Amino acid sequence: MTICRIIGGLGNQMFQYAAGRAVSLRLSEPLILDLSFFEGYGLHHGFELSEVFEMNPHIANRDELRSVLSWRTWRIAQKMLIRPGLSWLRGSKLVAEPHLHYWPGINDMQKNAYLAGYWQSERYFDDVAGSIRADFRFRHRLVGRNAELANRIDQTMAVSLHVRRGDYVSDPRTNAVLGVCSLDYYRAAIAHITARVESPVFFVFSDDIAWAKKNLEIAFPCEYVDHNQGPQSYHDMHLMSLCRHHIIANSSFSWWGAWLNPHADKTVVAPERWFANDDNATDLIPSAWVRL
Repeated sequence: MTICRIIGGLGNQMFQYAAGRAVSLRLSEPLILDLSFFEGYGLHHGFELSEVFEMNPHIANRDELRSVLSWRTWRIAQKMLIRPGLSWLRGSKLVAEPHLHYWPGINDMQKNAYLAGYWQSERYFDDVAGSIRADFRFRHRLVGRNAELANRIDQTMAVSLHVRRGDYVSDPRTNAVLGVCSLDYYRAAIAHITARVESPVFFVFSDDIAWAKKNLEIAFPCEYVDHNQGPQSYHDMHLMSLCRHHIIANSSFSWWGAWLNPHADKTVVAPERWFANDDNATDLIPSAWVRL
């Protein structure tokens, strides 16, 4: 079995699942998800994958974790062992992501191993992209206001635009790592799209719609989507995925909204600088996307 640790918001959960699923498919063994790190986890909306998507994943129990990790099952042990200096204590079963850009060592994984990391690159699963798209079919039909927006998106040259603020602004640690996309980025991205897309209609998604309305300058028809809140916010990703083109934030949420759009001729604009602390994001943005 391949066991994959899942933690973080929906976008991070999707990256972790996709990497684990790709490994399990290559090794022809079942994928099992470790949700134990959600115990006492107060951010975001907890584990969301099985609520949002048409999947019924196998959740690891204590015996399954012990059969792979032995004494390394304990959370405090795992937190210590992911440090680079203690890699010699991990053994062959605990596979920890060594850095944030693509790591080819994942291809050397053996059966009955445990994945710990964020795995934020399409390169971890591009060879099984069809299976990942099938797993990430949205479970719930869009209704009400969302159904109305989906219909308008279908009838226009829709461009999703995502502004991520929230904890990127309010939490000093998150701000130091990620920061926020500048207005200059959004101006350049809007100019890039409007120079290439005829009669675009922008659909703006944000956790701070008031800021977006006040600061964005969009001289084209524009819809501000502000009603999907809390645990229902994943509907924004569903709507994003229906758009023809995308301007994403430095956010895994809108990354997946763009990636799930199946159109081969889509234009996706992403920020050149993903991390405020200049961590390497070379492999995070697919090569066909535009970085500004």
